[in-house]
Amino acid sequence: MGLFGFGKKKAKDDAVVDDEVKADDELAENTEPDDGESVDGIVVLPEPSASYEGRGETQGPWDVNDEDVPDYDDYLDLGAYYLPFLKGIELRIKANRSSKQILGATITYGSSSLEIEAFAAPKSMGLWDEVRADLLEANSTASEAEGVFGTELKLPVHVKGGRTVTTRIVGVDGPRWMLRGIFSGKAAVDADADETEALNRFFADIVVERGEEPLAPRDLIPMHPPVSPAERKAAKAKAEGEEGENADGKHLKNIPDQPKGPFDQDQQTEVKTTLSRGPMFSEVR
Repeated sequence: MGLFGFGKKKAKDDAVVDDEVKADDELAENTEPDDGESVDGIVVLPEPSASYEGRGETQGPWDVNDEDVPDYDDYLDLGAYYLPFLKGIELRIKANRSSKQILGATITYGSSSLEIEAFAAPKSMGLWDEVRADLLEANSTASEAEGVFGTELKLPVHVKGGRTVTTRIVGVDGPRWMLRGIFSGKAAVDADADETEALNRFFADIVVERGEEPLAPRDLIPMHPPVSPAERKAAKAKAEGEEGENADGKHLKNIPDQPKGPFDQDQQTEVKTTLSRGPMFSEVR
């Protein structure tokens, strides 16, 4: 079993692409907080509780089918989930070097980081209690703590250079999915820090799309490269326009290599990013 309890998905030949993707300008432009209680303009998060109740009713992370899901049209689309926008963040995409399969995303904000992964879960029960028990059994230094997202884990991790980093691991169960967040930096150790509040809110505002694909429990929900709101809207408009123009389908008969099946925005949209080197958070694994 791997360090974080998902050894099945962490084969030895997996390698994380050592690229840090800066979120494009759209990430910085939309900085309005979601509706909620505030004091002097600061969003107040719910008090810690023994179990994370109310997901999909008063707080997130959200499912795309939740009745009160926030409007995520302006979120960044990664397939398994949609990320909200927060000024000053950097986004790094984790991928398998050989297969190019995207495995997750890491948000860096100030001196803190948040690694995000979405897993398939059983229909009849959640996954976080079971995963948390596995982590405690596999790591003698891990300990439970009550936090904003219910029962969380504190786990000291040795990284390169002989340093030890304390991580805070949270898990939230949704309809047939579990969203896991691994916080490091101030967001892992200082509950009152601005970075902690900002990244807690960021995690709570994520919208998950499980999809209908059959997946075994603990399988990663499939992801695709980031698609910005502008690219998503352009792809949708193009698809709708082509559907209208080609309603009769007659003039498509002579087109060579005509694509089959429905429009796939992952294949039709070019994702433009700015690359720069950065520290590898995933080295804590």
